[in-house]
Amino acid sequence: MDVVQQLVNGVFLGSIYAVFAVGYTLVFGVLGVVNLAHSGVFMLAAAITYGLVAFHGAPLWLAAPAGLLAAAGLGLVIELGALRPLRRRQAPEIAPLISTIGLSLVFVALVEQSRGGGWLSFVWRDGANSVRFPAGTVPDRVWHVGRLAMPADKVATVVISVLLMAVLGVVVNRTQVGRAMRAVAENPRAACLLGIDVDRIVLWTVVASSAMAGLAGILYGVTIGDISPYIGRDQVELRGLAVIVLGGVGSIRGSIVAAYLLGMVEVLALLGFGANVRAAVAFAALFGMLVVRPGGLFASPAAERA
Repeated sequence: MDVVQQLVNGVFLGSIYAVFAVGYTLVFGVLGVVNLAHSGVFMLAAAITYGLVAFHGAPLWLAAPAGLLAAAGLGLVIELGALRPLRRRQAPEIAPLISTIGLSLVFVALVEQSRGGGWLSFVWRDGANSVRFPAGTVPDRVWHVGRLAMPADKVATVVISVLLMAVLGVVVNRTQVGRAMRAVAENPRAACLLGIDVDRIVLWTVVASSAMAGLAGILYGVTIGDISPYIGRDQVELRGLAVIVLGGVGSIRGSIVAAYLLGMVEVLALLGFGANVRAAVAFAALFGMLVVRPGGLFASPAAERA
């Protein structure tokens, strides 16, 4: 298969990784916490969107916003139920990690058990099975540029991802909310003394992060066509962690660049070595780059010295 076509496919895949990993980065940058329920939100948003389309005949343009709202609501659950109580009790740093792992397992269990009439049976009835959106949900139009095939759904994924990153960059760097987020990330106590409502900023950060995870899940379900209770854990969780480390922990720009690099490395590994070792080759490449630059691609000088 043509190498250039595979690199284009890597850009498509990297767009999904970028949206997912930037959500990870937002929470880590503000709270210093790796939210491992992020992958569960990714999966649930895809499952809810699929169910509304497949079982209730909703058009994708209506089902996708519903999935995004559900993902944002899960952000409220994560912050108010799993993170804030621990933060107020000054729990050990590992406590939020364990708490969010537990939430992720709960999300997966809810979907697994839905075949028997569980809480999510309204939108998910396939248990642990892997499904795809019904035919015709997304137009199957393909544009051809020379020898390159550009499926419309994947082009839309890249466009949505780039627009989202641009909007996020403006919010973080040019708005009062973004300045408050940076202040909380730098020093929560000092931010509080300056009159910033730290809890509110953290809440909105987790909600925005979860909405991004939900968007990534919906894009994955639409373009890859593989939705199951395990797509978060098996397909993006470790890749998201690798991306934020490679890009430079806490760097949004680094996460975006690293996500696209990972996507292209994976598809080239698929071309050269086959599907079974794709992930292994990709992570070997990441490991090699981190040996050369331990702080990641966009580490601060202080991080590099540390």
